[in-house]
Formats: sequence, C-alpha cells, structure tokens
Amino acid sequence: MNEITTSYLAKKVKGNLIGDINPVKGVFTFLNRAKPGDVVIRHRIDENGITIASKKGVSCIITQNPTVKAVETSKKVKLPLIITPKIEFANAFALKWAVKTFAHDSLRVVVTGTNGKSTTAHMIYKILTLAGYSTYTNTDAKSEFNTLIDPVVAVQIAEFENINDESINAMVIEVSEVQGWLDKLMKDHASIMTSAIDPNVLVITNVGLDHIGLVNSIDETFNEIYGSLEALSQRSKHDNKLKKNNLKKRYAILNSDDPLLLKMGKLIQKQDSINILSHGSIENGSTYQNITLKSDGIYHCSKLFMKTEEFPFSSKHFLQNTMAAIDTCIALNIDEKVIKQGISSYKQLERRFTILGKDPLIIDDFAHNPDGIVATIKSAAKMCENTLYIVFAIRGSRGSTINGLNSKALVNGLKGLDHTIIVTSSAEAVDSANTVKQNEMDIVLKTLKENHLKYVYIENLYPALEYTLKSAKNTDAILLIGAQGMDPASEAIMKINKNFDTE
Repeated sequence: MNEITTSYLAKKVKGNLIGDINPVKGVFTFLNRAKPGDVVIRHRIDENGITIASKKGVSCIITQNPTVKAVETSKKVKLPLIITPKIEFANAFALKWAVKTFAHDSLRVVVTGTNGKSTTAHMIYKILTLAGYSTYTNTDAKSEFNTLIDPVVAVQIAEFENINDESINAMVIEVSEVQGWLDKLMKDHASIMTSAIDPNVLVITNVGLDHIGLVNSIDETFNEIYGSLEALSQRSKHDNKLKKNNLKKRYAILNSDDPLLLKMGKLIQKQDSINILSHGSIENGSTYQNITLKSDGIYHCSKLFMKTEEFPFSSKHFLQNTMAAIDTCIALNIDEKVIKQGISSYKQLERRFTILGKDPLIIDDFAHNPDGIVATIKSAAKMCENTLYIVFAIRGSRGSTINGLNSKALVNGLKGLDHTIIVTSSAEAVDSANTVKQNEMDIVLKTLKENHLKYVYIENLYPALEYTLKSAKNTDAILLIGAQGMDPASEAIMKINKNFDTE
C-alpha cells in the first residue's frame, strides 16, 4: 500500500484512530488469514482478537464494535485501532483499493437487483472468459460472496494473479441490493459498493421484496437499488473525454418488463450522464429498449439475434437473465459470435432451475422470495404433464413477514394447477442461522389453510423428499423450492434414489 498511513485510512473510513500514525503495508483481509503488514477488517473485536492480530504483526485493525478491553489492549500492545461508524465504509475502501491496485484497467460490470443476479453475473462471466478475458467474479452457486459486508472480495481480487497465473482484465461483481448487519439495514449498501467498484456497466435485474425487516416496503427497496444507478451516474461525471477500453460512455442495463426499472430509467435519463439500454418481452415504446424477446427468439434492434431453439433453457427468468447478458456484452463490444457461443453452451449454476432427474421430472430452484417463487412455479408447470409436486422449504430465521409473503406467492403461483404441496422445515439439514422458528412455520401453514390449499407438513427434509418421490408418478413433476433449507436436497435425492434402486 504505497503512501497509505493509519491516519489517512482513518479519514477514508470516517473513523477514529487510536494509536500511532504508521505506514500501512499488505492487503485488507480477515484476522485468521492476516500476514505481517496486512489490515484486518472486522465488525466486532475483543481483547483476544487484538492479541492475535498483534502477534501476527498486522498494520492495524478497522472495526465498528470494539469491546472496552479491546481498546485497552490495542493501546497496551501499540497496535493501531480504527473505529469506523459503518463497517461498510471499510469494506468499500478495501474493495476500491483492491480494484485500483490489482485490476486498474479492467472492464468492470456490477450486477444488482432482487432476482437473477447470480445467473446473470455468471453468464456474463462465462462470455467474457470465452472472449479471452482473464475474468474475476464473486458469483457462486450459493451466493456466499455477494454481500460485500466483509473483505472477502478484496481478498479474492488480491489473490487472483497468484492463483490463476494471470492478472485480472475483466470482472463481474454481484452486489446485494439490500444488506444488513444484526437486523439493521446497511443503508445505501448498493450505492456505496457500486461507487467503490467504479463499473463500466451496471446491470439491474428487477425490483422486488425480499429482505423484509431490513426494508419493509417496495419503495424502500426501490430507493436502495436506485442508489446504485445514481452512483454510476456520479462516477460518470468524473470521466475524461477519452474513455478507457474504447467505451464512449458508461451503461446501465435495465429490465424493461419491470415498471419500477422503467421508472428508474426515466429518472436517471434526465441527468444524461450514462447510456441506458433495456431488454424485455414487451415492446413498451421506451426509447432505449434494444433487446426484445419474441416467440421465435431474441432480437437486437429489430434484427433476430438468436433463435429460440438455440437457447439451452427456456424458462422466463432464464431468458430475462440472458437478455441482460446480451445487452451487457454488446455494450462491452464483445463479438456477437462469442456472445452467441457463450449463451448456447451455457450451463447454469446449481439450484437455478436445475433438472435433477426425469420420470418423474425433478426441478431444483433457489427461489426464495415472492417474485422468484411465482416465476419458478409457472415455468415448472409448463413442463409438467400431470400433477406438480411442490416441496417447499420454509425460510429459517428470516421472520414471519417474508415467510408469509412467500406462502402467499405459493398460493398465487399454484392457482388453477393440479398440485400437491409438501412443506418442510429441513430441521435436520440446516445450521442454527437457518433454523425455522415456530412463528415462521405457523404463518406458512396458516396461509395455506386460509387459502384452502391442502398440504403435508414433514419437519425433516430427507423424509419429505422420500415421501414425495414415493408419491409422484413418472408423468408428474417435482419442484424443490426454497433457499438454504433446500440446499442439501440434490444430494439427498441421489441417496434416496440409490436406496430405491437397491430395494
């Protein structure tokens, strides 16, 4: 870290420095991975953490919540301690520093929104890699690294060259649209992180309710997501006339099927600081829609770009994500042949409408909020010949509000369908952070009863899956739906099927 001191760092994270003004060396990281000269970022720290950090020889520690003894110990061992009012300031600075230090001239894409972030980011990553870019992404099957509430992405960027034997020249970073810590909203999270990454392209997939408790209305969610668009606009105002990477302007990629994103486009368009491109299945007359989904394929500026039969998957949400990826890669000047090749050969992340078996058809999806649940049910229903079996995992330790909304979405999605519902708490399959509380189970079952939907409740996941597999006929379809509570399902399905085979 050239010319960075503890005093300078304290100012950048709006914090209070306790200790000496020392030069800072190394990278931003976690306590358990720290090496001499590194900066440790930690939400909370006690005297034991200070002692460990001191022995490791770190430059300083940034925290939001030190104990009294931690402060005393830091003074005693003469380890600089920076106390910041918001830990996201520290993580944003770490991210900004890592990008500037290790990927300064890279193409950069940020993907945010309520649904479809991971698939969209992953598809863009695959296309850029196919185009020859050494590409970093924080997207993974379980979306573990998209929160940006700790320095994990900064660490991964810093380590990329050592692991891959080449430096980063493109990155696709997924940013959570709403984030919190200890049940408190980290206000402006998407805005702060988008500004830190300083992207060429910002993709917003949609606006929907998910993180109930952190935000309690669609308006709050809108404002949090819109902050990323404002951040892109503000960064664009500082651009020089000669753009890097041959991009004349920064781009915002919006889903025009979402009326709230149309609203965002109109608001930001007045600033005339960024290019807006949109995509959708409805030709809504917006001046900036250039990608349109029709019955025979996806069109770019009224010209057929890819035929329907060329897509590896046909669900509505997959096609929405595909249009976003096409829009992004066109904005980045990626060759059309490479884009088409990347899409036609694309293999989805785990638990993104993943087909686990046939006869009966078994579909596994991470749908964990109302919009995602309805969309997934509709897509699965189109593939079902007879009865649609739904194995529905309650969201553990997320509160009764989101579970109430999810169960209402289940009701709405199943209207008019021949179905059977199996509800599970996945009690034996989740950790303490995802354990279903009594009030969460009560609201789900109450909603189903009030709407006259029959169901079977089975507390544990494995028996719930076994019951479903034994009940379903070969012409039926099984949809496994839910967040963390359904994560172990694919492995469990394999074991159950093997047991069936040996009986």
